[in-house]
Amino acid sequence: MTTIEKPTDYFGLHIPFLAHLGVVPEFAKDGQSRISLIIKPEFENSFQIAHGGVIMTLLDFAMGAAARSTRSLAMGAMTIDMSVSFLRPSIGKIIVEGSVLKAGRSINYCEAVVLNAAGEITAKSSGTFILRD
Repeated sequence: MTTIEKPTDYFGLHIPFLAHLGVVPEFAKDGQSRISLIIKPEFENSFQIAHGGVIMTLLDFAMGAAARSTRSLAMGAMTIDMSVSFLRPSIGKIIVEGSVLKAGRSINYCEAVVLNAAGEITAKSSGTFILRD
């Protein structure tokens, strides 16, 4: 017998890629968001740390979720621009926190950080997002 799992709700959206990774949505409210992920071996690069693409995905989503939380979560947020700095290795359980720096009518300027279990920033990002109705 096949068990059908209920899709994970990513603040009002169904995002199969995030569900595949096992991203845990914690909150998105008032221009702030938090998600978490346990870095599994299949998410690692040749140095046995989180692959940069996984980290960039999480930063992108955290910023977009923060942007969407400034209005109704039913709309979407599309990335216009994003920059990332990798500061130290991301391993184990990581937390990603996104925030809106400036919200406009349709454009939001955001930032996000990845935190390790010690609370150290392992990566940071800034991005510009357009909100879609």
